Amino acid sequence: MSASILQENKEKFEELQRTIDEYKDKEGPLMPIMHKAQDLFGYLPIEVQEYIAEALDIPVTDIYGVATFYSQFTLKPQGKYTIGVCMGTACYVKGAQAVLDELKKELNIEAGDTTEDYQFTLEATRCLGACGLAPVIMINDDVYGRLVPSDIKGIIDKYRDK
Repeated sequence: MSASILQENKEKFEELQRTIDEYKDKEGPLMPIMHKAQDLFGYLPIEVQEYIAEALDIPVTDIYGVATFYSQFTLKPQGKYTIGVCMGTACYVKGAQAVLDELKKELNIEAGDTTEDYQFTLEATRCLGACGLAPVIMINDDVYGRLVPSDIKGIIDKYRDK
């Protein structure tokens, strides 16, 4: 593991180690440890995966497999604001693709990417459970519904100003 990443994030790795120590002798330690790692680092870079693998004496491929299987884990840095565009049936029928296209244009990124300034991550998601408000987006915990593409710039500008 790169010594510089360890030095730059010493406190985070120390906290991660405390979590590893707490769970390593319990059954099924990997998920809570990976959740803690993602909470600390915002994502699961390879250095963190290697650290966990070494601490638990398991192959790093096991960590990678879990990280890529479960959607709550990410291998790429995420933005301050995660925008989920519902692409479920009701939202799709009511124009979610046009809303997604407008977000891609406004943020100059594709779905699954993060802006260069790490302000926004754009995700196309499954049903968000707000079908009556279709089409819907969520920005972190804020829900916006009955959207049309012309709504997007104003919504994004509110977050740019924060």
